Amino acid sequence: MFDVWVLWLSLAFSLVFALLVVAVYAPVRREPFSVLCFAGAFILGELPVHTALIVLAGTVTFATRVTDHGWAWWTALAVGLATTLAYVGLAVVAHGSGRLVTASLDDATGGPIVAEGVDLRPVWATWWRLVLAVPFRFRRIRRVRNIDYVGDGLYRHRLDVLISRDRPPTGGPVLVYIHGGAWIIGDKREQGVAMMHELAERGWVCVAVNYRLSPKATWPDHVIDCKRSLAWVREHIADYGGDPSFLAVSGGSAGGHLSALVALTPNVPEWQPGFEEADTSVDACIPFYGVHDVTGDPEASGIHGPGLVDLLQQRVMKTTIADDRTPFELASPERRVTSSAPPMYVIQGANDTLVPTQVARRFVERLREASGAPVAYLELPFAQHAFDILLSIRSRHTTLGVVRFLEGIRSRTTP
Repeated sequence: MFDVWVLWLSLAFSLVFALLVVAVYAPVRREPFSVLCFAGAFILGELPVHTALIVLAGTVTFATRVTDHGWAWWTALAVGLATTLAYVGLAVVAHGSGRLVTASLDDATGGPIVAEGVDLRPVWATWWRLVLAVPFRFRRIRRVRNIDYVGDGLYRHRLDVLISRDRPPTGGPVLVYIHGGAWIIGDKREQGVAMMHELAERGWVCVAVNYRLSPKATWPDHVIDCKRSLAWVREHIADYGGDPSFLAVSGGSAGGHLSALVALTPNVPEWQPGFEEADTSVDACIPFYGVHDVTGDPEASGIHGPGLVDLLQQRVMKTTIADDRTPFELASPERRVTSSAPPMYVIQGANDTLVPTQVARRFVERLREASGAPVAYLELPFAQHAFDILLSIRSRHTTLGVVRFLEGIRSRTTP
């Protein structure tokens, strides 16, 4: 009886991991399966070496525990070994992301983005950290927590400042990071950690921002808060060793949307109530898998289910596109592109099932048509939404690409 249970458990183990790797390679893009593919596969897809070792160890362990070598045993063994190889293949593709990062920056409009004199070898994102994968708190990074950037005591109006503890910056450039979470969840502690740690170790001052969330908040509360945080940075970041003369903004998903939107709408008075005179312009923007169109326009979004638009209408905007299309258009970065757009590095996963690649591609087309500033675009094969939350092979390459982009842009703007 024990032999039978182990045999069927072995088969189930192999089939589950096989199904998950299929969801990485060929995700279903129709709702609700698109969300299920994201939830079930994005972590395993970003940790292919870890997963391959788990699958191989489980397959071998089960195979050696079963004495009945019938069809189920052979099936479990074959599926387990094939799945292991499939995850190894994902690791090879992830490793090749370095070449794609280089090509994306070499092919930027306005000429290659080159960080002269900057060592692009990882400082924080070393290989041994890839084994840990989770970007744990790092003792050499000082995180000044929960600074109230509005003055009203709300937790959603708090930000953290990250700086090097061993080498406190003096006049360091500044990156503001805006977290994602579909405008309804998320926190400043959860995303962009690896990238901010790498930059902080290089002398940057990084700022992780909270903002009010829906359904309690109603648009444009979210973008107003992000602009308030930029105004605070302009006024106070020198106290932490930062130099606001070079200020970049980044974020992922909803944070990618907000970072692109604030970059494209500097000093718009209706989104700066009570601080209209504050300078909220930025010098560069790096949106990761951002929602650059929120109107549901099929030409902008490609194949897109109703889920995102429904969420925006019911919980974020609290109006419908049919009743009032204007706020949706004003909230779409793609619709706010002008000739004065700052340099942008747009990063997107090719297998993203929450934000279609067409969103990023069309946004980049608009930027390149209208803007005279450098625009770089990176599309990563087999990468899912939120691929950079962990420190993975792929996100290590993109982090170093962001370093090259920012330092290259800074060298162009700094006398």
